Amino acid sequence: MAMAIPRVMRSASVAVLVAVVDAAVVFPGWDGWPSAAQVVAIAVVAGLAAWLPVVALLAALVLAVPGGANALLVWTGYQVGRQVVSRSGIVVAAVGSVGCLGVQLFVLSAPPGPVVSRYVIFVALPVVLGRYLAQQRRLVSAREAQRRQSRREQALHERLRIARDVHDSLGHRLSLISIQAAALEVTELPAKQREAVLELAASARQALDDLHELVGTLRDRGMPESRSLGGIDGLAAEFRATGAPVTVLREGVPAALAPAAYRVVEEGLTNAAKHAPGQPVTVSLRAEGDTLLVTVRNPLPAEHRRNANGRTGHGLAGLDERVRLAGGMFHTASSDQEFRLVAMLPLTDAIEEAEPEVPASRRRLWVVALTLTAAAIVILAGPASMLGGLGG
Repeated sequence: MAMAIPRVMRSASVAVLVAVVDAAVVFPGWDGWPSAAQVVAIAVVAGLAAWLPVVALLAALVLAVPGGANALLVWTGYQVGRQVVSRSGIVVAAVGSVGCLGVQLFVLSAPPGPVVSRYVIFVALPVVLGRYLAQQRRLVSAREAQRRQSRREQALHERLRIARDVHDSLGHRLSLISIQAAALEVTELPAKQREAVLELAASARQALDDLHELVGTLRDRGMPESRSLGGIDGLAAEFRATGAPVTVLREGVPAALAPAAYRVVEEGLTNAAKHAPGQPVTVSLRAEGDTLLVTVRNPLPAEHRRNANGRTGHGLAGLDERVRLAGGMFHTASSDQEFRLVAMLPLTDAIEEAEPEVPASRRRLWVVALTLTAAAIVILAGPASMLGGLGG
């Protein structure tokens, strides 16, 4: 909705500009209500060209049969070339143009030279220009998508290399330390040394778990560009199988979700299973405008409430980084009874994946240039010379 308002404003501005140009150039002798009605019709058709280009072109051709509406022909022809890609739309526009040309030549007996020139200048050329600019835009988008894919592949190769190096070096050494610490745990030792060994063994196992988590994250190349709601439901089913009651609520959520949204739910369920095993967990997915609000909350057992504020392990820290990279915000909150994990994510997952749009300033420049070109041609050629056959 937010993007539709500027589009409506642009269309209204262009419609007014086209109507003013046609009124000033084609109707120097204003004859009251008939001229006013034609100008209003020109403005309406010009405003609809952005949404219904073929219909707008056909209406412009009809309005142009008695003469005038040259700026409208330029604008609607440009929109047809820019937007229409289907063969049926092109055929309808071509048949309509040829039909109106035939009416002027064979029914109204207009001189062929000026009429054909008018159609070439005000209809054919804008269509060709619009088609050329549209193809250029698609080409630029394709090249940009190829560059993004190349950057992703390079980043993936680097991540895999780092994962291999970390696993082969630190993984091996930490595994040895963990095994040796486990052997010391079953050895008869004085109480003081035994306590230190237990702490050492626990730290070694935690370090090994953290390393495996890091390597797994670096090797996470199988993550698709988007996750479906079925993936969230499957994740919830896995946790239900372990005995944790999980409820998934959704409101206005699209079928495809960003990978970061899936990771938020996954980490929230894992966190709840670790700190509040067996407690009910509620996952909420709600779309608010162009934002996806993901919430995972669970009750806190009494023995974990005093430590709830300290739950900022590597998983949550990594999740915070992932959400920020996706253009969102992440935070956790806890009360005496409940722990809550909240993430706000853009529904159009990471801005990087969106196709680059033509800047608004460039679009306005093309609109103004086309309109001024049409006006200049009409003024230089002269309405009488372009439409002389219609009056004779």
